[in-house]
Amino acid sequence: MKALVDTGASLSVLPKRIAEELGIEAESVDEVATGAGIIKVKRGTAWIKLKGKEGPFNVWISDIIDKVLIGVVVLESFGFEVDPATGKLKERPLLLYQAKSSIALIEAGN
Repeated sequence: MKALVDTGASLSVLPKRIAEELGIEAESVDEVATGAGIIKVKRGTAWIKLKGKEGPFNVWISDIIDKVLIGVVVLESFGFEVDPATGKLKERPLLLYQAKSSIALIEAGN
């Protein structure tokens, strides 16, 4: 199926009717930030294939958005970026960490 790669979105989204057609069920509900404010959206898991790469990812199931959106989490996890000159995907090395990134220590259970 065709999808829109949205480099301004972290998350990947399926319209509710497509999630139902694919048999993707909601596993939880999350509060997410949108241009219109904070809303609650159901989350499920989908097997995503993109240009020869594939794997399971969280997807958010929307009553509002009517297009399949691929966010940067999926895009970067597969090692792709959008070439601004062509508007097409191009491969890039996976980013494990950035030299000047912020790192937080998270203890189990917190």
